[in-house]
Amino acid sequence: MEDTRPIQTREAYDVVVVGGGAAGVAAAVAAARQGAGVLLLEKAVALGGLATLGLISWYEPLCDGKGTQMVGGIAEELLRLAVRYGFDDLPGDWREKDRVPEPREGRYATHFSPTLTAMALDEYTQSQGVRLRFDTAAVFPVMEGGVCRGVLCESLGGREFFPAKAVIDATGTACVMAAAGVPTRLGENFLTYVAHYTSRELAGEFAGGGAGAKFRKWRWAGSSLSGKGHPQGMPPLVCRDSGDVTDFVLRGRALLFEQLREENREDRDVTMLPMMPQYRTIRHIVGEYEFLGTEEGAAFEDAVGSMGDFRRRGPRFQLPYRTLYHRDFPNLFAAGRIISAHGDGWEITRVIPVAALSGQAAGTAAALCVRGGCAAHQVPVARLQEILRRSGVLFRI
Repeated sequence: MEDTRPIQTREAYDVVVVGGGAAGVAAAVAAARQGAGVLLLEKAVALGGLATLGLISWYEPLCDGKGTQMVGGIAEELLRLAVRYGFDDLPGDWREKDRVPEPREGRYATHFSPTLTAMALDEYTQSQGVRLRFDTAAVFPVMEGGVCRGVLCESLGGREFFPAKAVIDATGTACVMAAAGVPTRLGENFLTYVAHYTSRELAGEFAGGGAGAKFRKWRWAGSSLSGKGHPQGMPPLVCRDSGDVTDFVLRGRALLFEQLREENREDRDVTMLPMMPQYRTIRHIVGEYEFLGTEEGAAFEDAVGSMGDFRRRGPRFQLPYRTLYHRDFPNLFAAGRIISAHGDGWEITRVIPVAALSGQAAGTAAALCVRGGCAAHQVPVARLQEILRRSGVLFRI
């Protein structure tokens, strides 16, 4: 079969960002702040990705776990935005961090309201000049050799083409990169399902003056981060197509329903189910450098920021710019959990703070490419680092 429907060519942009999670939001805002015309495409109808639609509403630490902040810039802006209108459980030293010197007590991390955060992200992105298109699935990058001329999409309006000078894949699935021909790797996942719930007991605590974070709790089914609770005999799960997604979601939801159906129906309620599959690792690019998580303490000449490891206290890393692109595709950039990182490196880089960090770096680099007429690997790294530092990105080690 061949699709002969007409393609409607829409407005051209300097930078098109595909995917509106933390990485995509950071990329779009960073590019717009550099004067680029930016379009952010999202297949759902809200921003935030796993953090909001996926209900994984814990903003992992921006610190090294020992009182020193490692991640700043837009990643920190997004944390502060996430708690501006809703509950949080930030430690006091980090809540008042401008008054408390490092090292600080506790971890610079917090739970937050995914719904209020999603609404705040609408205002945040638009106030920076980012154009939004919801309910739009980017299905194919239009390529000429290794150069991407724009993104072909499907929406209620039919087939639409958005021309672009640079494209950032922040999908979490690397679907744009893979379709363009960039080398990729598939990831394996344990079966995990997280919903939000409340109960009579929690409502009582909240009514008695308890924190909002206690009223809206996670209800977890399936595996922990380490694989404990993964169904016995089930192989690790991958995501190749919608059949895999359907299987992952149905299995996880069935595990949760099995727990809930045995409880008193008057004593609790599930307040929200995730609106996207909660895979941790789907697919990532194999770029100029593959970050493996073995680089603790290493300083990179092309670093675009620093980070810790949310799973452990102490380790410090820098993120190389080379993880964001492949040399043969000069105007394509990766952001978020699809960057060139594998093994422990994938675990370190896939979470909200580092996804936003890589997004900010990708958005800034894409704008520099457009302005300078250069390829991704030709971006003046010193200039990129200067812009990132001025915007609050940290380069610690």
